[in-house]
Amino acid sequence: MIRRIDLRDADPASVDYRASVPRAEFDVEAVMHRVQEIVDAVRTRGVDAIVELTEELDGVRLDDLRVPSEALVRSLEALDPGVRAALEESVRRLRATCEADLEDDHSIEVAPGAVVTHRSVPVDRVGLYVPGGLAPLVSTVVMNVVPAQVAGVRSIALSAPPTRETGLPDASILAACALLGVDEVYAVGGAQAVAMFAHGAGPCRRVDMVIGPGNLYVTAAKRLLRGLVGIDSEAGPSEIAVLADDSAEAAFVAADLLTEAEHGGTSAALLVTDSDVLADDVEAELEKQVGATRHSARIADALGGEQSAIVLVRDMDQGLDVVNAYASEHLEIQTRDAAALSSRVRNAGAIFLGSWSPVAVGDYCAGSNHVLPTAGCACHSSGLGVKSFLKQVHVVDYTREALAAVADHVVALAEAEDLPGHGAGVSSRFER
Repeated sequence: MIRRIDLRDADPASVDYRASVPRAEFDVEAVMHRVQEIVDAVRTRGVDAIVELTEELDGVRLDDLRVPSEALVRSLEALDPGVRAALEESVRRLRATCEADLEDDHSIEVAPGAVVTHRSVPVDRVGLYVPGGLAPLVSTVVMNVVPAQVAGVRSIALSAPPTRETGLPDASILAACALLGVDEVYAVGGAQAVAMFAHGAGPCRRVDMVIGPGNLYVTAAKRLLRGLVGIDSEAGPSEIAVLADDSAEAAFVAADLLTEAEHGGTSAALLVTDSDVLADDVEAELEKQVGATRHSARIADALGGEQSAIVLVRDMDQGLDVVNAYASEHLEIQTRDAAALSSRVRNAGAIFLGSWSPVAVGDYCAGSNHVLPTAGCACHSSGLGVKSFLKQVHVVDYTREALAAVADHVVALAEAEDLPGHGAGVSSRFER
């Protein structure tokens, strides 16, 4: 069901661990031409193009792009009480961690009378995309909306694909929007939703930033429109890496690998271990657990893909080298000294320690965010959070004396760059 990669004899001086564990193909460029057509259609023809594309791609004829407020209220009223309680707890925990990320403005006097203030300013308007696909990701509503609200974003619009049954997004997504007070919701999916946000169409004013995961077409649209709007990241297939030694519980490890594989055939599940016994036991557990789960076919497809593997290493030092090179979206550490090992992890979207911190709790209500960098991007990017919605602005406040003290340095540097007008912008103030 899952292949093995043996790196125990690899030469540390020459091996490329990232290349040793390939990911599934996620070729954004392959769909770029079609996405360009969709984006151009929305830009030039607005609502008419969105209606036509939604009928063609989703099989739904829209009468109105915007979801009526009554539908939001009804969805929340009809929501299962247990699901509502779970959403409320997820919101409470995530809001607490987001509020801890807020920072007050602070000023630094770099010289007498020369003050620079660091000010955090929220983005004005954000478009949040919530995918449909294999499952209605109601939890993604929480993960997108809460940090934006805590950051102080004044205008939030959300879009999700319509279902054929109702012509509206899934009722659980609408209920979560109502719970969070998001009342500007659109029944638009795919690249056309990203284009609607970026260019504006009908009732949807253009936004400053588009965030949220999606399929290949959504990712291509975000790449294409980046610059016109800000984006959070180009999200690829879900992935998990588990670093484990012989103290790990095989049943737990297998269950966690299965968790991310449930997202579908291109999702990656990686076990990195120095224990042959654990590798054998996990493989046996996978055979047992996959057969007993509801979505066994797509899970087996993901586990059998080239992007999933049990990787055998000499020891945990080599294991750390592998997971740091792989830079997984989710990294679990199930070892005797998980906390100590975690301090040596440089590249991961989120880290889950020990047997009782499974990735599934992070997907829903750990208090962390599950919108995380994929495809190795954790080596340079962070997950979604309050700071994703904040711009850093420097406010410069100099007195006459403070400017005089640095004037000669400004003129010298301006002359060195052959930009005398820059120097004159300072020196002219003292020539009167």
